[in-house]
Amino acid sequence: MKIVSDWFSRYFTDPQVVILALLLVVGFAVVLTLGDMLAPVLASVVIAYLLEGMVETFERWGASRLLAVMLVFLLFVPLVVFSVFGLIPRLSYQITQLVQQLPSMIAAGHEVLSSLPDRYPNLFSDQQISTLIDGIRTEIAALGQRVLSLSLASVVSLITLLVYLILVPVLVFFFLKDKQRILDWFNRLLPRERGLADEVWHDVDRQIGNYVRGKVWEIFIVGGITYATFTFMGLQYAVLLSTLVGFSVIIPYIGAAVVTVPIALIAYFQWGFTMEFAWILIAYGIIQVLDGNVLVPLLFSEVVNLHPIAIIVAVLVFGGIWGFWGVFFAIPLATLVQAVLKAWPRRNHSEGSPTKDSVDEDAVLARVSETDD
Repeated sequence: MKIVSDWFSRYFTDPQVVILALLLVVGFAVVLTLGDMLAPVLASVVIAYLLEGMVETFERWGASRLLAVMLVFLLFVPLVVFSVFGLIPRLSYQITQLVQQLPSMIAAGHEVLSSLPDRYPNLFSDQQISTLIDGIRTEIAALGQRVLSLSLASVVSLITLLVYLILVPVLVFFFLKDKQRILDWFNRLLPRERGLADEVWHDVDRQIGNYVRGKVWEIFIVGGITYATFTFMGLQYAVLLSTLVGFSVIIPYIGAAVVTVPIALIAYFQWGFTMEFAWILIAYGIIQVLDGNVLVPLLFSEVVNLHPIAIIVAVLVFGGIWGFWGVFFAIPLATLVQAVLKAWPRRNHSEGSPTKDSVDEDAVLARVSETDD
């Protein structure tokens, strides 16, 4: 018990730490328990957070807060209209086309797999190919059942979408317009002695704001360039594939590798192993190289200093908890955890009970005084 007591006194004796811990626990509890009911509100908060940078830009140019919000909102609404009535119908049409073409693709794939034992008898056997084909058929049947269940629930999804289309823009407008009033209201509810929480928030806000806004721009730019490239080269389902490529940048390291599979398969079924197939993969590789080495350094002024293992673990954990939004915000949430651990005071019993930061400060002052002597 003494070990537990010493650990607790080292990390949780500071009142600032208790306040920060309570705020984190309450925040995560609200999202976990009320996330589905508050989904329009949470989505509106995220969108308002993304648009805040543009509002601040207009304010720096001399516009009032209300005028800046109205200008940004007038840019935001056409984008939503284009997404709903322009992009989504084309995506739906191409998905329908792909589903209709699946039987011919499956037949062509079956023919290729069946020829492998004859071409490479030392590598493949008839039994292995038969087992593989049966497994693919089982997965396709399960996929068809899931698609059917989704189509049966499409009426409810359509009604939900219509509600979101009306509710979310209204919430975004008022979140932007009354930002200061809302923040003042929250400040009155929070404890006054919350210096540690404010320190963590300012650090996280700077990094997350840069990351999220940059990531949204990256999605649009990479998706747009990919669409133009695939359309120019004549690849089928260019809208669907470019959308997948755009959203693949959300998951570092993994997204680009996963999206390569459908691109390669569709290119193969369209052209076979030809030069067109090779040029598509080369073009996709060039886009990924330019994204990682040119676009990302331009968009992200502050690099999120996280180890690749931490990023992958964050994607798995938060994606499992919150689905798509957990994957999208995996790196920001991992940054939050990193900032909390970095700012968390630690009491050093061998020095009495100063915090880690104060111990470091005393050491620096001691070295300075020795130099002066």
